[in-house]
Amino acid sequence: MTDGEAVGQLREGLFAAEEYRSGAEPVLMALNPVFFELIWQGRKTHEFRRRFLAGCPVRWFVYLNAPVSRLAAVIDLGPAIVDVPERIAAIAERARAGNGASVLEYVRDLERAFAIPILAVAEYPGLPAAKLRAELGGFHPPQGYVRLRQHPRLLAVCEQMVADTPVRTLRVGTGG
Repeated sequence: MTDGEAVGQLREGLFAAEEYRSGAEPVLMALNPVFFELIWQGRKTHEFRRRFLAGCPVRWFVYLNAPVSRLAAVIDLGPAIVDVPERIAAIAERARAGNGASVLEYVRDLERAFAIPILAVAEYPGLPAAKLRAELGGFHPPQGYVRLRQHPRLLAVCEQMVADTPVRTLRVGTGG
């Protein structure tokens, strides 16, 4: 079974089920708005990271970096594919021609890297950085990822955002 087939089965088995969300680890990570738009265009099906959680699905609360500067979306991620940089770069190349070289450059010096399948995305009206600072008494966009169960006030603000009606939603194919 290929990575894509395994992720496809995972997506169909988990995405629609409420157990996915309750079992998924909530994290906050920043994302460049350019890459966010690539997801909507169907051109970005994995998130590539140098460090990440292994072995579990993740509910990613997305903070879009400047110029957007707002908590804006939730992305359901499948368990990370953890492998040597060359294999992670090959996943990037299969997912989007020409992307493998930049991913390899990003993870080249590591023993292992992470390709995290994007299963679904929902965009919300969101919360601008100024409102996040006011609600939390301060806010700085994360450099890596923040495990939200360790930050209950921040998790509550993120959950408050998803109580609103999404602006748009999308199931994402992983392309194997």
